[in-house]
Amino acid sequence: MRTINYRQEHTKSWYAATISEVTNYPELEEHLSVDICIVGAGFTGVATALTLAERGYSVALVEANRVGWGASGRNGGQLINGISGLAKIQKRYGDGIADMLWDLRWRGNDIVRERVAKYAIDCDLRDGFVETAVKPRHVKDLEEWAAEMERRQFPHRWELWDGAKTREMLGTDGYIGGFVSYHDGHLHPLNLCIGEARAAHGLGVRIFEQSPVTGIEHGARPTVVTAKGRIQADSVVLAGNAYHFLEPKQLANLVFPAGSFIMATEPLADEVIKEINPLDLAVCDMNEILDYYRLSPDQRLLYGGRCNYSGRDPRSIKEILLPRMLELYPQLQGVRIDYEWGGKIGIVLNRVPLLGRIHGNVYYCQGYSGHGVNATHILGEVTADAIAGTMETFDLFANYPHFRIPGSQWVGNQLIALGMLYFRMKDLM
Repeated sequence: MRTINYRQEHTKSWYAATISEVTNYPELEEHLSVDICIVGAGFTGVATALTLAERGYSVALVEANRVGWGASGRNGGQLINGISGLAKIQKRYGDGIADMLWDLRWRGNDIVRERVAKYAIDCDLRDGFVETAVKPRHVKDLEEWAAEMERRQFPHRWELWDGAKTREMLGTDGYIGGFVSYHDGHLHPLNLCIGEARAAHGLGVRIFEQSPVTGIEHGARPTVVTAKGRIQADSVVLAGNAYHFLEPKQLANLVFPAGSFIMATEPLADEVIKEINPLDLAVCDMNEILDYYRLSPDQRLLYGGRCNYSGRDPRSIKEILLPRMLELYPQLQGVRIDYEWGGKIGIVLNRVPLLGRIHGNVYYCQGYSGHGVNATHILGEVTADAIAGTMETFDLFANYPHFRIPGSQWVGNQLIALGMLYFRMKDLM
């Protein structure tokens, strides 16, 4: 079995530089018995732990590094409805579940908003996300989405923008249309994860940092093992996404780590902010290999994209992202870049998140393919429901077929990179 002893602090991101609380939970150095043990204190693990604690379960949460250390604390901070692969789920199981999937796609927004309010989590939550059209076929897709919102009488504010309105509100000629959802939004993901962990800890969840899991001993009550401690539980949840290599017989070569990268400019002048994003929206284009950005509370532009599917990190994040930003916003020429960082996201070939069980009592929930903030909270609740005995939604994902790429993980990453080259060519057409 492959194990990695990370024991690392947070990457040098703008998020880590503006952290609300430096976590210092203890290392696991004892033997415990709990109802549920969760491996991984990113959004999936923390959200699941908090849900279970609210329902009265005793929970232990074990993290190899720090709470929110991985993609949960490094991502674009965009709270966007939906889960990747929902259309495939509906196609497989039929239109009879369409209404249920519609409600499910918005559930993460509700969970996050409810928890920010209930637990007073300071994570700079802002309303508003605009999906931008780059090509005429994108405009058609946005018009169809607007028609669906009307048909369902969506209760929250939304707007469909034409090309002129999009150029006016985003200060660029790079887009020909946009769809704005004000029930979506953006936030400081690391502070959200830390705040949810604090809430879970307040409800009795035992949290352990700097405690890499070395293995799981299966049985009627499986045991999670670290270098210095053990936790026995009725159920275990594997929530490490792209960063864990546990249970290789069942999980190897199903989820592949891909690099995702962001940079943060120096604080921008008020007049620049008014030109490029006066509504303070999160922005994401509709290309297959997309770019995304938003403003921070201190008026930096946080610009990300150009995911690297080969598994190799670029020599310079700034070198790959800055030309993209300046192509969209030439008026930012000469702006200083103060931060640049990256991390790994879990990619699944068919883009349907990977959920399931091993021996009936070890659950796994991973592979969000870059749609993590919302999906982790949704599927964390779905996993908590499954542990409590309500399996219907969990099984929609768990029973979906996945293809295991033979050979090493490196081979799998190269095949994914080759496949994404096709989508890159499609974006250029």
